[in-house]
Amino acid sequence: MQVKQRAELTHKHNLGNGRHGWLRLTPAYSVKIVDEIIASWPKGSRVLDPFSGTATTPLCASSMGHRATAIDINPFLVWLGQAKVNSYGQLDIDTTQQIASHITRTLSDALETIEPCSMPTLYNIDRWWNTQELHFLRRLKSCIDTSTQVGSRSQILLLIAFCRTMMRISNASFDHQSMSFKDEESSDFTQLSLHGMDLNSDFVDMYHEDVSYVLKTASANPIVSADVLQGDSRNVGKCLTGPYDLIVTSPPYPNRMSYIREVRPYMYWLGYFNEASEAGELDWKAIGGTWGIATSRLLQWQRDRDTYYPAYFGDIIIHISSAENKHSKLLARYIEKYFEDIWSHLKSVIPLISSGGEVHYIVGNSTFYNVLLPVETIYRDMLLELGLNDVSIKVLRKRNSKKELFEYEVCGHKG
Repeated sequence: MQVKQRAELTHKHNLGNGRHGWLRLTPAYSVKIVDEIIASWPKGSRVLDPFSGTATTPLCASSMGHRATAIDINPFLVWLGQAKVNSYGQLDIDTTQQIASHITRTLSDALETIEPCSMPTLYNIDRWWNTQELHFLRRLKSCIDTSTQVGSRSQILLLIAFCRTMMRISNASFDHQSMSFKDEESSDFTQLSLHGMDLNSDFVDMYHEDVSYVLKTASANPIVSADVLQGDSRNVGKCLTGPYDLIVTSPPYPNRMSYIREVRPYMYWLGYFNEASEAGELDWKAIGGTWGIATSRLLQWQRDRDTYYPAYFGDIIIHISSAENKHSKLLARYIEKYFEDIWSHLKSVIPLISSGGEVHYIVGNSTFYNVLLPVETIYRDMLLELGLNDVSIKVLRKRNSKKELFEYEVCGHKG
């Protein structure tokens, strides 16, 4: 591949800040917001993120000397989050580098002799990678599996680098709010492959670059250890005891965007998913999930009469459900379930906050059929209903071209 082309690709896919940018899943502004919130607290404070996602909060907190805990319902994100907050010694770095060097030599000299790993059962996998790309990735994954012990620090770091390489050579595009696919004509590697070019050496070089990037960032360890655990945020008390001084979190937004869909390729390659139904099941368990079976189950879902909704919430649901669209009633039900789940979450997490503690929820509002859903106001009113004091709403930023869509910080104190 021409040097200029490779430089452009490398720049495009190496966005991020240290471990936050390992898989390009954490926007820089999210890190900045969390840093600013946590920075005002004294070292050693107990920090909780009940929607860990890419572990922004526990990594920021532990890097500042706080004791951080996070939970997430997605096992892949738990794995990634714990990998990001781990401390890596020089022996871990050196051992991983030695194994990586052996793998890249094998891939360069004897690719065809490597027994490939099983083909991931990701639906329409050929939309993601062409035949030559899959040929390389299956052998790279096989080398990592056979050269490392399951769960070892070296395996974790090499798999992080694998995930970066895997997405760098994919046909996925992240130029929009949610993931999409490039036109076949504009794919960076497909065209070169169609012209008969052997891209194996380029792919090996990319993996070498990604290993170097991951090892460089892994060498900077957090000051204090942190924990990322698997759990359901609707029942935080089931896996945590508290108390916590500070909650900093960004729950899924009620915008009908599947977060499971965004991380599917990682989950299939790393063995968390083997069948499409597993993705739908996990999306149903996740707050705000609505994809595959999660959508169809909304039709049978019934509202819990004990859930608190602000007085104005009913009118919003009526306006959305009466819109002239075949999906309007389904989406009204989706919104009701989203806030029922959030109410369950808030009821379970507020008792874990220490006296004098704070909560900071980063949320975004939504629109459905030109009906504004004031998410930040609903969060505020739920926190007030649960007895928090001085609950306020702060505008953080405008989200996209729609003038009415913003991100907010909803903050409250426990007396």
